[in-house]
Amino acid sequence: MPGRPLLDVGNYSPRYGASESGNSNDTPILPYSDEQSRAVTEKRLLRKLDLRVAFLVLIYIMNYMDRSNAAAARLRGFEEDLNMKGNQFNTLISILYVGYVLMQAPSNIFLDRMKRPSLYLSSCMAIWGAITLFIGTVQTYHAALILRFLLGFVEAAFFPGAVFLLSRWYKRNELGLRTALLTCGSSISNAFSALIASGVLASLDGTLGFTAWRWLFFVEGTLTIIVAVCANWILPDFPSTPSVWLSPDEQTLAKQRMEEDAAAGNKDQDNPVEGFSDLSEVLTDWRVWWLGVALSFMIASLSFGNFFPTLSATMGYNATISLLLCAPPWILGTATSFFVARHSDVTGDRFWHITGPLLVGIVGFMIAISTMNTAVRYLSLFFMTQSSVAYVIFLTWVLNTFSQSRSKRAAAIALINTMATFGNIGASYFWPSNWGPSYVNSYLICILTSAMSIVMCWAFRKHLSRCNEATEAEEHALGLPKGFRYLL
Repeated sequence: MPGRPLLDVGNYSPRYGASESGNSNDTPILPYSDEQSRAVTEKRLLRKLDLRVAFLVLIYIMNYMDRSNAAAARLRGFEEDLNMKGNQFNTLISILYVGYVLMQAPSNIFLDRMKRPSLYLSSCMAIWGAITLFIGTVQTYHAALILRFLLGFVEAAFFPGAVFLLSRWYKRNELGLRTALLTCGSSISNAFSALIASGVLASLDGTLGFTAWRWLFFVEGTLTIIVAVCANWILPDFPSTPSVWLSPDEQTLAKQRMEEDAAAGNKDQDNPVEGFSDLSEVLTDWRVWWLGVALSFMIASLSFGNFFPTLSATMGYNATISLLLCAPPWILGTATSFFVARHSDVTGDRFWHITGPLLVGIVGFMIAISTMNTAVRYLSLFFMTQSSVAYVIFLTWVLNTFSQSRSKRAAAIALINTMATFGNIGASYFWPSNWGPSYVNSYLICILTSAMSIVMCWAFRKHLSRCNEATEAEEHALGLPKGFRYLL
């Protein structure tokens, strides 16, 4: 980790919609003699926080690895040993997201009321690590199906919870890169889980009488439990929770920063919310449903990631080589995520930084449709993985749009992610074996869902633009200073 924070907070600009001053409750004003003193403390705070956020990336790598290892196990007898027929493997992939749907929203609402999110998230992680380990012991398809459902149910707590945790520490113009840092865990996982799987599947087959695919679940489940134990001590809690790793000045500034970032909005982010009224408010906000459907289309277009080892295997290489070939496209996708997210934060633009990667992914789908040439189809995988960058920027856009109310933001993140998960449930059936090895129909569906997501994002951008224009006109008519603006 470099000796400075990931973003230069000293260059914070009010064009992102946050007030440059103000204190909305009884939190004491820091006794800084000038802005330079505050900037020094702020950079120190972000440096410490960024180090802990980096550990969230490791957890997300394990989260994604434990849900996607079935695709790698498929190459070494997982399907055959459990006597799967027809679309049963697709159902095994899909059932995880059913559990995911059921738990996301309740988990985030519960998390918002906790003082120790570190304990909650690390406990969930230890449980899903144990479930992963038990999948390695199953003897029947139905036992695997039940455990995959439970895995999704418990894993659902992490990602929306982690995104919400970030939004409680970082200002709106800082969230893009941090969200990219977190979300790149899925791309890193896709890259390095393939490398780990290739090593485990090639070297441990038959050890202690267990087949290679069983060892894959044993190894990855054990690693997850070890990381979970460490997470309890490393993950940050909320700014309002006393932290031994922050000085009193840094703790006070952490709370003050978030109050200032929300001060221009109409709602106090620290107002208590009784019962489930925050969820009720979200359920009646059409923007949440619109963004949920748009993200669902996007997730469906990214479903190729769940079957990436299968797509790599269509080039005709053995299981080990096929898994090794999965890594480079995802490594490039990870690198691109940082660049695009940083540029999105600097420019304050979201829509075009979502649309660009999706268009690149569409090019990859079209290339894969056009030929069965090995080199060209492998090149198409590099284009496809670029579309995952759009997911990073989309999540940041959601956080920006609902940044004025803490409780509504938590519920919105959970509900939008829950709706998006329906995309994964259905998209698991986009890739039946009898459509291979060309998977032309699968790629055509991905092109269609990408296009639908772009159209919905464009319509939403137009709506936010009109809202900004109306706010600007009202401020001009009443002689008010510039206030909250939606990022476009």
